[in-house]
Amino acid sequence: MNYTDYAKRIRAHAHLADVSEYGRVMEGERDYPLFRLVVPGERWLVITSGFHGEEPAGPLTLAEHFAQVAAYAVERGVGLRVYPCINPSGFEDGTRYNRGGEKPNNDFMRYEVAPGEWVGELNVARPILRWALYDGGPKETRAIRGELARYPAPAAALDIHQDNYLGGTATYAYTFGDKAAYRPLVEASAKHLTVVRSQKVDDHSFTDADGLIEYHDGSVTDWYSRQGVPYTAALETTTATPQAVCDTVNLLWIRGFIDLAARGG
Repeated sequence: MNYTDYAKRIRAHAHLADVSEYGRVMEGERDYPLFRLVVPGERWLVITSGFHGEEPAGPLTLAEHFAQVAAYAVERGVGLRVYPCINPSGFEDGTRYNRGGEKPNNDFMRYEVAPGEWVGELNVARPILRWALYDGGPKETRAIRGELARYPAPAAALDIHQDNYLGGTATYAYTFGDKAAYRPLVEASAKHLTVVRSQKVDDHSFTDADGLIEYHDGSVTDWYSRQGVPYTAALETTTATPQAVCDTVNLLWIRGFIDLAARGG
C-alpha cells in the first residue's frame, strides 16, 4: 500500500485519539512520518505493529478498526499508545526490512553474558550479568525505542506481527509472564485459525502445547518484560491468512490485552 494513503487513514482517527508524529525517517529522497495514536486512561497499554514490512496485517487492522479498539479501551479506563506502522518504507514496498536494508525489530536491548561480551538474543538458556537499553540499530528502531523510553512502563504491551515462513493459515505468540492469562486468547483464536502447538517455528523457537514461546530476543516485547511489565506478547498470524481473519484474531488479542491492562499485574 502507498504509505501516503495509509497515513491519511491514520490521520482520519484524529477525532478518536491524539494523532501525532513521534519522528520521521528518510529513505533516499522520501520522508516518512511515524505516527502515534494516544487515548488517555488510568492504566496504559502499548500496541506496536509493522516492524516488518511484509507483515501488513497489524498495520491494516489498526487503521481499519481503531474506532472499535478506542471505544473498548475507553469503556475500561485503559489508555492507549498505539504505534501502527513502525517500518513505513518496508510496508510500502512489501519487504521485511526497510528500503535501506536495515532490520528493525531486535535492537532494543543487549545482554552482557560475560564481562565485556554483549549479545542481542539469548538463543540458549544462559545466565546474564545484566541487560542494557541499546543505543544503536536501524533508524526505525532508534525512533520507536527513544519514544517508548520517555514513558513509565505500561500495564501491558502487545506487538502485532505475522509469520512469513510457515505455510497455511495459523497463529501462535511469543509471550512473557503468566501463561494462564494468554490461554483464553489462544483458545478464542483457535476458533478462527489453527494454533501452532508443540512445533518448531524457526531455528531457535518451539511453541509449547498452548502455541506460546518464551524467547529473549532483544525485541520491544523482551525489553518490556525486563522492565517488569506483567503482560507482554508478540502475536503472530501467518501471511497466508486472509486479512479478515487476521483482523479477527488481532482484535481478540487487542481486546484481551485491554482487559489485562485494566486488571493490572
